[in-house]
Amino acid sequence: MLNFIIRRLIQIPLVMLVLSILIVALTMLLTPAQRAAGYIRSEQQAAQLERIIRDRGLDQPFPVQYGKWLQSTLHGDLGFSKASGQPVLDTMKQRLPNTIELSLVTAIPIILLGVWLGTLSALHKDKFLDQVLRVFAVLGYSLPSFVLGIVLLAVFYGYLGWLPGAGQLEVINQFSVGDLHRYTGMLGVDALLNGRFDIALDVFRHLVLPALTLIIILSATILKVMRNSLLEALSSDYVRTARAKGLPDRTVNLKHARRNALLSVITLGGFLIIGLLGGSVITETIFAYPGIGQWVVQSAGQLDIPAVLGFALLSALVVVVVSTLTDVLYGVVDPRVRFD
Repeated sequence: MLNFIIRRLIQIPLVMLVLSILIVALTMLLTPAQRAAGYIRSEQQAAQLERIIRDRGLDQPFPVQYGKWLQSTLHGDLGFSKASGQPVLDTMKQRLPNTIELSLVTAIPIILLGVWLGTLSALHKDKFLDQVLRVFAVLGYSLPSFVLGIVLLAVFYGYLGWLPGAGQLEVINQFSVGDLHRYTGMLGVDALLNGRFDIALDVFRHLVLPALTLIIILSATILKVMRNSLLEALSSDYVRTARAKGLPDRTVNLKHARRNALLSVITLGGFLIIGLLGGSVITETIFAYPGIGQWVVQSAGQLDIPAVLGFALLSALVVVVVSTLTDVLYGVVDPRVRFD
């Protein structure tokens, strides 16, 4: 196991290097796309664009451009984002903790709820509870996140008025944020650490609707996979052998069958954690939540190449790291898995 982890850690920089080459090459296509999109409507704008291309070296061969970009990136310079009006790295430092806070609030409920409901559905196969949970699963993973988000927004904010509709804080609390000592960058957590429970409560009230949107959609997917995997495990020979030995049903179902069924959930769970970053793009936009997803949507609309490139690299890093952790968890859950 240790040798496998070391090998995967060594591979991460190499994989990121290859991905960065592909991402930078694709972003080079955005300059002609900007012309084709109708942004250049006069000779003055065309001349201005050509001057920018020349000053920034965007007319040079790809190896030269990539070498300059890589050198700047290794020195912590990801460029300037016109969408936020500040350097890309500074924007990511400000907004990424908000997205992480949203992901932390949703990731654990997604996995626990999906596994629990999937287990109930499999153990009550073809009964009323199973039918209800299967309907929930179909509705959950087939419903687009932006549709569900708008429905929740209309019901709980527009109609009932129980929850705030957008943003991260009420206006009355926005002036108190500057007085907080920032430990983690996550506003809700920092408010708790500062003893400002009023601000923390306000932050978490604003998190309810975007978190609920992600929880309903992603937990439904885990429910379906867990149900199918557990039903397959329950029909296997080792489960019948365990029952023949007189082991209690609870031990057979939860200790033997469910543990093997979790292998499929681990694979899917890794992709869902990755999907939280992508799902935040839509969810944060709907609820005007000031995370990295909302910023990249604004950047893409303005063809802000450095911002889009920075987000793409961050997404690639998350994919590589989560994939490595997923492979390691295989060996923890299933002792039969070996990496030698």
